[in-house]
Amino acid sequence: MAFSGWPAEALEFYEGLEADNSKTYWQANKATYDDCVRTPMLELLAELEPAHGTGKIFRPYRDVRFSADKTPYKTAIGALLSGGGYVQLSSAGLATGCGVWHMEPDQLRRYRLAVDDAKSGGSLVAVVSELERQGIEAIARESLKTVPRGFDKAHPRADLLRNKGLAAWKQWPVGAWLGTAKAKSRVEDFLASAAPLNDWLHRQVG
Repeated sequence: MAFSGWPAEALEFYEGLEADNSKTYWQANKATYDDCVRTPMLELLAELEPAHGTGKIFRPYRDVRFSADKTPYKTAIGALLSGGGYVQLSSAGLATGCGVWHMEPDQLRRYRLAVDDAKSGGSLVAVVSELERQGIEAIARESLKTVPRGFDKAHPRADLLRNKGLAAWKQWPVGAWLGTAKAKSRVEDFLASAAPLNDWLHRQVG
């Protein structure tokens, strides 16, 4: 079926899960999750696939083995696009991302060298500035407090050098549009705007 947005029941499902993150709640409301949360996400991913690659929905179960928080279920549904991109729905609304959230050591080394280089580093600054002009955040999950060893502490791109990952991110609060096909347009517009960052990371970081 064609993607037509998420119904209000999807948001109500997550509001309920936030209030009662238990197996009892999950089992009692799993049909709502399947029909109103997961199915629309599958429909959206199918329509995005020709331009952005295959989509994969993350498991709804949290890995609590090494966490002090033992609540068993994630309070958002997230999906990764093989062509680069991430889509998430929660009670707070719709969010999308694009980039490299966590860099492995070899990726991080290439990233820092590229940021340090005047040409490729300057190109990244221009990309990030354009994203911010469009109201899109360029964020890192983790950043060093100081410039990494071996680089000038007064480096003109010190803020980027400190990052251990880099991604574009946009979140929209709940609105009537979320229950329509316009939700797809917002994701597509974001991915088009974030493509220069995705391309830079693909070329320079891998």
